[in-house]
This record gives sequence, structure tokens and C-alpha cells, in this order.
Amino acid sequence: METNALYFGDNLKVLSEKLPDGTYVFPSESVDLVYLDPPFNSNRDYSVIFKEAGGEGADAQIKAFTDSWHWGPGARDTFEDLTTTAVNEGRMPDNVARLLASLVDGVGHNDMSAYLVMMTPRLVQMHRVLKPTGSLYLHCDPTASHYLKIVLDALFGPMNFRNEIVWERTVSHNLRTKGWVRVNDVILFYSRTDRFTFNQLYTEYGEAQMSRYKVDAAGRRYKAENLTFSSPNASRQFEWRGAKPPSNRSWGASLDQLEGWYAEGRILLKRDGSPRLDGLKIYLDDTKGKPIGSNWTDIPRIGNTSGERLGYPTQKPLALLERIVSASSNEGDVVLDPFCGCGTATIAAEKLKRKWVGIDITHLSIAVMRSRLFDSFGLADVPVHGVPADLESARLLAAESKDGRYEFQWWALSLIEARPVGGERKKGADRGIDGVMTFSEHDSIQRILVSVKSGHPSLLHVKELIATLETEKGAIGVLIELDEATSEMKRAAVEAGQYESQLWGGKFERVQVLTISELLAGMKPNVPKFLAAYQKAARIAAAAGAQQELFADYTG
Repeated sequence: METNALYFGDNLKVLSEKLPDGTYVFPSESVDLVYLDPPFNSNRDYSVIFKEAGGEGADAQIKAFTDSWHWGPGARDTFEDLTTTAVNEGRMPDNVARLLASLVDGVGHNDMSAYLVMMTPRLVQMHRVLKPTGSLYLHCDPTASHYLKIVLDALFGPMNFRNEIVWERTVSHNLRTKGWVRVNDVILFYSRTDRFTFNQLYTEYGEAQMSRYKVDAAGRRYKAENLTFSSPNASRQFEWRGAKPPSNRSWGASLDQLEGWYAEGRILLKRDGSPRLDGLKIYLDDTKGKPIGSNWTDIPRIGNTSGERLGYPTQKPLALLERIVSASSNEGDVVLDPFCGCGTATIAAEKLKRKWVGIDITHLSIAVMRSRLFDSFGLADVPVHGVPADLESARLLAAESKDGRYEFQWWALSLIEARPVGGERKKGADRGIDGVMTFSEHDSIQRILVSVKSGHPSLLHVKELIATLETEKGAIGVLIELDEATSEMKRAAVEAGQYESQLWGGKFERVQVLTISELLAGMKPNVPKFLAAYQKAARIAAAAGAQQELFADYTG
């Protein structure tokens, strides 16, 4: 398993696929922390939003994924495979298979049961790759959290459920709806065993807590805590310096500890000189802050005008992932995000000096993540496993699924760092093109229009691109062909003339034809220096400082 790398493909296949020597790509017990933010089964389409160069005009959109599952022949066949040991060859634990069968029987054959059939085998693989000290955080919403929790209980064991974290991601904003407005997500926190890594995190005290602190003669802020606790213990009910706990309480420390605090001046005294029972001085500068609980209301969602916003659907705040990564891993540990989208978990892991692995099923997400890792940390050429490495695998990508054409287009565009345009939800005036790059001239932003073709090369492809350049007023056109272009196509491209750049001081062929083989060999279009294809992410410095206190044996 290579870390600090991205993997393209279905995470079930990526996590479970065996190599020729019989080993898994992801060995068992190889990961310290899994964070997953899978689709929520919300029956919604989500689109990546691209700002137009110069901020003019409407945002361009392209559908990234659909949060929707339906019970049909595919879900039925998968369900039968998962619940039949002879078919799944023991890869599905018997108790989980029985639970899934019961859930589908109880819920019925519908969208939710199809969603559970999709999620369950993936959770099995995530459990397999976790180390005994590892943890899993599943980010979901109330529509499916209760079903997923039952599956996780069967997989991890109910005793290894640690918390249900409630993240208040937004406020109601006077929304009118029948019922209470949904403003929170759920994060289910499980550990592989009771030996899990956990670093207690703290927040600064709020105004209410700070008001409890006073200032002593030395100028230190303190508050008074009780020296006793509410449980009678004969060995802790002794008299000390003229003070004694009530019969229903006991001293909260040994005699030696009480004397130590007294010698340090940390015991508040009554007028007669005896210790106050509520007189233990707790200094503010000795405390780490308020321990973070399971209701997270202090991390706001990414607003529409936030500098962190990349335009990717369901993007989560970096602060949210930093909290999870900081709490449940240490420097050098491996963090896995199997539904990584725009890669916030990988960004948090890189910032906090962890190793990371990201998996996603769309080339669009892989391209966004590579761009973000470069912008944030200057990481160029991040390894991507599962993408075509030769012409034959490129042909397979273009033909292997119903979405293959769009995946092929997005992958081909990523080879020249072009921004996708169109797809299943085309918006704007860019009809007939698949991608765009932009570059600056002295007084304008010029566009490079890109067309990707996976069919048989044709002179018509060049003619259509030339016509599009005229109607859309593009400066340069790039035609990417899966197979070798004909001599007629190359001649027509040359006859289209040249674009002369005033700012960049050169002439560029107005129509350029490149093949997938040429792009895989490292060839690029000869164009002016173009602007970034994706929303630029902020530069991030790696976190410095010591790790917070580790409670490796924490069990509650």
C-alpha cells in the first residue's frame, strides 16, 4: 500500500482487490484512522461549481455525483451475493450478513435497503484494514444514521461504539418547513478495540466559564473547586487541619496530596485558619481549557463567500477534519478517506504530519484533489493509482460503464489541466466543447476550448472545433483524440491558422490535435501560460508543536 497517494476507482474494489501474489492492496490492520463522508442517500444531485475567469457571468456547473440509490436487479443480485456465504466466500461476516438480511426484510426493497447494500460491504473492508488501536468516523445525516449504526454495531461490536457526535453545520435562517429544520449532521465514532488512540482536545473557556475565575495576590487567575466528593469513604473522612467532610462525603485526595496543596498555597482558608471544603485553587494557566464534548457547535459550515470554499459539493470545513485527525491519530499514522471528494481529510492529515490515502470513484474528484494538494502544500505529481497508463486501459475507461464517456473526458482533461465543461448537466454557452483553459492578455481573458473524442477520428471533429471557435470566440482549440488523427485532420488543423499573443509574445497554432498516447508520453498543448483550472486553495503550513496528551488506553 502506497501512502500519500490517491486511488481512482470503487473503494470496495480498491480496498479488497488482491495482487497477483495473493496479498491485498490494503493489508489487514494497516490503517490508523478511517474517516468517511459517503453519499447520504438524500435523493439529490450535487454539482461542482466553477467560477468563470474574471468573475464574470454565471457560475459553470458539472454534476459530481448523485445521492440516490434504487432497489433493482443490481441491488437485488448484490444483496443475494452478500448474504450467501458460498458466493462471497466468507468475506462477509456471518452476523453482518444475517443482520443485513433482517434489515432488508424489515425495511423492504426500497431506496434505503439499496443504500445499505452498497454501504455494508465497504464498511466490512474498512474494519478489516483498521489497526487494533485504530478508529473509524462515519459522517452521515439523520436519514440513515440509525441504520448505519446497527451495521457498525454488528461489525465492531456494541462495546466499541464510542460516541455519536452531533455537528451543527448550519442554522435555520428562518426557513419554513413542516417539522423541525434539520441543521446537524451525525458522526458515528467507533474503535477497533478498547486500546484505541485518543488525544483529548480542548477549547478555550467561554465568557461564562471565565467569569468564575478570580485573581489572587500574585496576579494569577483561579477558581475554587471542592476538596471533597459525594461518596462516603471511611478512609477519607479524617479530620485535617481543623476541617472534616460531612458524613455523606469524603476528601477527594490523600492526606499527603492535601498537605502538598497546602504547602503550595493552593488551599483557601476560613477566617479561623481552617481549610475551606470548596477551597482548592485551580489556576487558569494550569488548565488546558474545556474538554471538547460530543456536541460540536463551534465549527461553522463553509459559507458561500468563505475563502476556504472550493465549489465542491458537500465540502466539509478543514477545522472539522483537523479535530478528528488530531484526536484519533498521531504524527506518522495512516489516515484513510475512502470517499474523499475534494480531499479535506487528506489536507488535514498532510497539515498535521500524518500519512494519508484518498480514494474516489470519479476523475473529477481526483483532479480537484491533486490541484488542492498542490495549491495547499506545493505537492506536485501526487501518485494516482488506477488511472490509465497506456492506450488500451484508456480504451477500457471510455467503454467500461454508462458513465465511461464522462469519466474518460474528465481524465483526458486532467492530463492537460483543463477544467471540465458540460457533462450530464451542461450549463452556459459553451455548447459542443468538453473543457476550457483560460489565459490573460493585456486587457482581456482569453479561452482555450478543448474537445475530447473517444470514437473513430474524423475530419468532422476538426471542422466542428473550428466552427465552435468562431461562434464562441475562442482563442485556441485543442482536440484530444483517443486514436491517431488522420492526415486530413492534421492538414485542416494547420490550415486553421495561428493565434498571435501580444502579452506572451508568440504565435500558437489555433487548432492543435493531440492523441492520448502523446499525452501519456508527456506531450502538452503549446499554449500561453494558462490560469488555474480549479478554485485555488489557500496555502497551508504544516502544523508545529507537540502532540496533545495521549490516552492510548482511554475507554470512555
